[in-house]
Amino acid sequence: MTRAVVAVGRTARFKDIVERMERWKVSALPVLEGDGRVVGVVSEADLLPKEEFRDSDPDRMTQRRRLADLAKAGAVSAEEVMSTPAVTVHADATLAEAARIMALKRVKRLPVVTPEGVLEGVVSRGDLLKVFLREDAELADEIRRDVLDVLFPAPVEPLHVVVVDGVVTLTGKVPDATRIPLAVRMIRGVEGVVGLDCHLGGA
Repeated sequence: MTRAVVAVGRTARFKDIVERMERWKVSALPVLEGDGRVVGVVSEADLLPKEEFRDSDPDRMTQRRRLADLAKAGAVSAEEVMSTPAVTVHADATLAEAARIMALKRVKRLPVVTPEGVLEGVVSRGDLLKVFLREDAELADEIRRDVLDVLFPAPVEPLHVVVVDGVVTLTGKVPDATRIPLAVRMIRGVEGVVGLDCHLGGA
């Protein structure tokens, strides 16, 4: 996550929010109060209704269907335009959990908060993708140490782990073939693994 975070308070003015987004090249800003507790998030999507409805006179059906957006079109402060409650994640969440939240909630950035809701940083889609930059040798070492050595401490023959561009290839024979599906799940869960070609077999 990024710990140097640009944020605004509830009373931040609309123009100030836009200026901060432009200056820091971010698409959303946490809204804070008190000791840094996150109470909402202002995103580009929250700000766009002001431009969308600037010179239009929506019909009654649009007014009913887009009531929240029309309210944001008239907003002048962060408190009026922010989305709340904020979609956040705790610092101990896995990258997979953060990615799942982003996908389900359709957000590009997540404030990272303490159990009390105080801002610690922000994780972005780019942060999640950085995990795929891990070295192949590092991935191979983790797979051997944390998966194969644990599940198959006494293999029938040496187990070979080859990682190329994040794709893992496993070969060898193990005494308990029933554990192979578990090994596959665990390896797919290793952060940075792009794909897996498993050729493990039973004795």
